[in-house]
Amino acid sequence: MSASADAALPAGFDFGRRIRTFAAQFGRSRSEYRYAFVLLVLLFVVVLLYPIATVLLQSFLREGVFTLSNWTETLADPKFRTMLANSFTVSGLAALVASGIAFFAAYGLTFTNIDARVKKGVQLLLLLPLFLPSITYGFAVIYSFGRMGLVSQLFGRLPFSIYGFWGLLITDVVYALPPAFLVLYNAFRYVDRRFVIVSRVMGDKPWRTFWMTAVRPTLGAFVSAFVLSFFLAFTDFGIPVSIAGQYSVIATELYQTMMGAIPNFGTGAVIAISMLVPSAAAVWILKNAERLNFRYNQISEEPPMKNRLRDGLFLVYFGLITLVLLAIFAVIFVVPFVEFWPYKPNFTLEHVSEVLTDPTVWSYYGRSVGVALVSAAIGTAVAFAAGMIRARSDMPGWCRTTMDGIAMLTSTLPGMVLGVGYLFAFGGTPLQNTLAILVIANLVHFLATPYLMSTTALSKMNAGWETTGLLMGDSWFKSVRRIIVPNAKTTLIQMFETYFINAMVTISAIVFLTGTQTMVLTTRIKELQYFERFDAIFVLSLFIFFTNVAAKLLLDTLAKDRAPRSR
Repeated sequence: MSASADAALPAGFDFGRRIRTFAAQFGRSRSEYRYAFVLLVLLFVVVLLYPIATVLLQSFLREGVFTLSNWTETLADPKFRTMLANSFTVSGLAALVASGIAFFAAYGLTFTNIDARVKKGVQLLLLLPLFLPSITYGFAVIYSFGRMGLVSQLFGRLPFSIYGFWGLLITDVVYALPPAFLVLYNAFRYVDRRFVIVSRVMGDKPWRTFWMTAVRPTLGAFVSAFVLSFFLAFTDFGIPVSIAGQYSVIATELYQTMMGAIPNFGTGAVIAISMLVPSAAAVWILKNAERLNFRYNQISEEPPMKNRLRDGLFLVYFGLITLVLLAIFAVIFVVPFVEFWPYKPNFTLEHVSEVLTDPTVWSYYGRSVGVALVSAAIGTAVAFAAGMIRARSDMPGWCRTTMDGIAMLTSTLPGMVLGVGYLFAFGGTPLQNTLAILVIANLVHFLATPYLMSTTALSKMNAGWETTGLLMGDSWFKSVRRIIVPNAKTTLIQMFETYFINAMVTISAIVFLTGTQTMVLTTRIKELQYFERFDAIFVLSLFIFFTNVAAKLLLDTLAKDRAPRSR
């Protein structure tokens, strides 16, 4: 080490001694955890870090020569700056609107005395978009609010064009609403409603009561919902490719640059790296947003205070949300059964029959379900193994932090950047144009949520179960199989469900990776867009929707049956 490098280190710092300490701590851990940790780190070096590194390297290469020209030309291009500004504008507004709608929806479901059946119906409706691919949202909005759309036919045309900014904004709000709602609804479940009574007794005005008992305790969750919504809208490809029109955004620009008639891989790599900027900001904001959350010693199960005016207003609010969502998504269930919308609104099964009798469709469907099942099985196993290292191992702290870092990186890595990275990293290898690469992409892309689910569940289990099993003569593997896994079956089923549904609807990453022999339903929908086969698009969307609904119902039933029962 040079003298200048030594001077930069703190006084008394011994790099070699620190490495030996880390190695000693690592060596004292159980061998099973050591092997699992090494295998997981090697796996994510290959399928996560290496592809990102190839994108970064490609951004500095032109005709095999290292250069900054890709960056200077792209950043100096007014079209790129306009496109980037468009992406930030529409994503920021969509995130703000979606988070606001989700906030009041979560508040109304928590702080009102509306009938429980109505609340359950609203929850299910708000989660409806999760079961459909995002590319379908744009087509649904066009068929609902376009010039000849369902809503336009009934109530008149909108005062603005649905193509471009406004259509993209509306669709992004719908797309971001379910995740934002889940974040905020979960936060409101842990808000103590007794503080509303305390605030009223102290003579606070209604707006101050609302601020102190609802807004302030969930401010961190609102920031998280906003960041999540922004990130989803900023990086999604399916919605802008279907409805953005001439309103250029970064996702469509990346696709056109990489997959156009004359691909420009250097510029595409620069655009892909640019999409990571919000990712880095998201990590920092989410880390600091946690400080805004309140902690209660206990949560009251007291029902909300009675207030008929409040309950009535929220019934109207829920009714408006219901009308808007049904107005958007109803066309998916109407257009496939109409002879020629809107000119011949006669009932027919011709479109459905045409799709069902096409043998290639069943190939796409079989691949979609197969890829989703394999992705869910392998992804659940990997996420659970990482969760075991994080929550139940005797590994040193830096090993557990490494698992957290990998999960955080996957949660903020845009799917399109991952797809471009795989295109560069694995192009020309045996993985190219295989279903295996789709499985690997799904494994990485959707790791974060199942990992968090596993760590939460495993950390709540008795820490001495494995030790007790060892004292009774069981091996570590036998203890995990007989004790840990049975007690985590509900969580494992939910992890599998999360992976499966996401793998069925995704398009952002795999749009760069599928070929003729590996096409799945979502990329087939993208292809049908060029032929304006919207009737077939909606039929395929219904395939995905009903498959996801059936999977959720089945897996939720299994999870409920497997849930541990208190004695």
